[in-house]
Amino acid sequence: MVPYAAGVIVPLALTLLVRNSKKEKKRGVIVDDVGGEPGHVIRNHRFTDPVSSHWDDISTLPELFEVSCKVHADRFFLGTRKLISREVETSDDGKSFEKLHLGDYEWMTFGKTLDAVCNFASGLVHIGHKSEERIAIFADTREEWFISLQGCFRRNVTVVTIYSSLGEEALCHSLNETEVTTVICGNKELKKLMDISQQLETVKRVICMDDEFPSDASSSWKTTSFADVQKLGRENPVDPNFPLSADVAVIMYTSGSTGLPKGVMMTHGNVLATVSAVMTIVPDLGKRDIYMAYLPLAHILELAAESVMATIGIAIGYGSPLTLTDTSNKIKKGTKGDVTALKPTIMTAVPAILDRVRDGVRKKVDAKGGFAKKLFDFAYARRLSAINGSWFGAWGLEKLLWDLLVFGKIRAVLGGQIRYLLSGGAPLSGDTQRFINICVGAPIGQGYGLTETCAGGTFSEFDDTSVGRVGAPLPCSFVKLIDWPEGGYLTSDKPMPRGEIVIGGSNITLGYFKNEEKTREVYKVDEKGMRWFYTGDIGQFHPDGCLEIIDRKKDIVKLQHGEYVSLGKVEAALSISPYVENIMVHADPFYSYCVALVVASQQTLEGWALKQGIDSANFEELCAKEQTVKEVYASLVNAAKQSRLEKFEIPAKIKLLGSPWTPESGLVTAALKLKRDVIKKEFSEDLTKLYAS
Repeated sequence: MVPYAAGVIVPLALTLLVRNSKKEKKRGVIVDDVGGEPGHVIRNHRFTDPVSSHWDDISTLPELFEVSCKVHADRFFLGTRKLISREVETSDDGKSFEKLHLGDYEWMTFGKTLDAVCNFASGLVHIGHKSEERIAIFADTREEWFISLQGCFRRNVTVVTIYSSLGEEALCHSLNETEVTTVICGNKELKKLMDISQQLETVKRVICMDDEFPSDASSSWKTTSFADVQKLGRENPVDPNFPLSADVAVIMYTSGSTGLPKGVMMTHGNVLATVSAVMTIVPDLGKRDIYMAYLPLAHILELAAESVMATIGIAIGYGSPLTLTDTSNKIKKGTKGDVTALKPTIMTAVPAILDRVRDGVRKKVDAKGGFAKKLFDFAYARRLSAINGSWFGAWGLEKLLWDLLVFGKIRAVLGGQIRYLLSGGAPLSGDTQRFINICVGAPIGQGYGLTETCAGGTFSEFDDTSVGRVGAPLPCSFVKLIDWPEGGYLTSDKPMPRGEIVIGGSNITLGYFKNEEKTREVYKVDEKGMRWFYTGDIGQFHPDGCLEIIDRKKDIVKLQHGEYVSLGKVEAALSISPYVENIMVHADPFYSYCVALVVASQQTLEGWALKQGIDSANFEELCAKEQTVKEVYASLVNAAKQSRLEKFEIPAKIKLLGSPWTPESGLVTAALKLKRDVIKKEFSEDLTKLYAS
């Protein structure tokens, strides 16, 4: 009898101990003696002052990179897959798709990469580029992008980063505003430049990362291949011209959810502060790790992540969102996607991508149905119980059993070796976070930061299993909440202080290039000399010092009867519907209700139509059917109830759309955030009809 009693009492006692220990751990500490506007200020529990550099004798990025390359000289560093063949496939409806057959990764060591960087830096001098002139990198993420960046840093050249998906107007604006004289790009981007060559005022040189490019690229500039610039530098080496910490390293043009993009000026010290801080947070980073690089390097999240990997000596394998998995759009059927070939241990992702992974798995499970679905649901429930802190959930041998029987195939989708995921760029839903924890078998470090804060802000610690929060302040940052009375958020609110999030520290950037008015609006320097950035996001601090994002000032609309609707909050709640691929909620102050544009999930909706005996050969027509709209709307109402939305927050009417919103369409940013103004303009007639009907 005693063993049976022990079997009940011991797990119960351990569960209580674990829960109590979690409650007691302080991850953020209140700071009382901070300057600037009054507010509730939290710092990282391990550092009394914001960290600026992890190294006493290193203050710039090229210094750090050179030291790392010499320490890890013989280790693999940059990897790119060999292109075996390109094929064009034609679907039944006559559309053509390019499919790639890619081979294994081919690697450059840290030592060889440093040589390539030195050669490129020297080559820049010999093609006539001067240190005081700016260079733009306008390309997809690839090893040449990283080498170009480091080569520019070595010559103290400021780099202007531009998303490869940026439209013509924004591209012209970015290049002309910064008076760029040299553009580094791929063949695809070169064609875009050629289309607007007459509108570019200062470009003199173009360096193409691909060996083959049009011979008549433009009469407006001289075009040279990346390989030729390196060859020129190798034959004519030039000494480096290292920058100072306060020198501008990058002018990063965000893709912008409204209007023309703004260029954020980042110093070497800003980026170094974020790199130094992240190194202290991510657990056990080391030489055994492999990093999967596929997000835009023109985004601070990816640039900071790759800088951390380079510093620690971790191999970086390059891929793309279109070749990431075995079933990605550009991968030839029967061949390996990037993650299968690389088997990474660490990945960075934006929530939209993790949501797609979750939805894809759930759709496959639902499609199988029967015993397979019941087994998955039971295994998931058992693991969820354990992750939520119960010792009566699936641990030990039972956990291994479910990993083998149920979750192993899912983990293989991302290569099977993932041990840590970093998520940023937007709030990650608790449902998705738990799903990834269980099915991929890896913790997610959710962070909060902006381009203006060099991605620095907050980051959840490895042992923090909570959901819906973004962690405590990074060691480089102080995070302050200030009152926003108009929205009803105050630092005196109980049980948790609430308010607008303001971030201060050594990672706060200089401001917006040639935009003093906007810079003065959101950047402030206090009486102690610390820079603060006013984010416009609304947060609340939990008792352990962790931040939760709960709203955004710009997304709040006051309805006709005085109720406030947070568009982002409602969209996040409704996105859990399996029928939703993307959604934009629209609220008009002259009406008492909101409406929504819903991009339908084709696979889920067609699966439903098949069961209902509805013809789904034409997806656009399926989305227009009244029966379809009713089914999707019922699902949205159910999702709203699960999230406990108020009645006025639930869209009264919806328009179902069959075409996806992509960065190429200009309706979402490269980080997959909604461009509200663009979408409203594109679908103005639909929104008008929703309110008129």
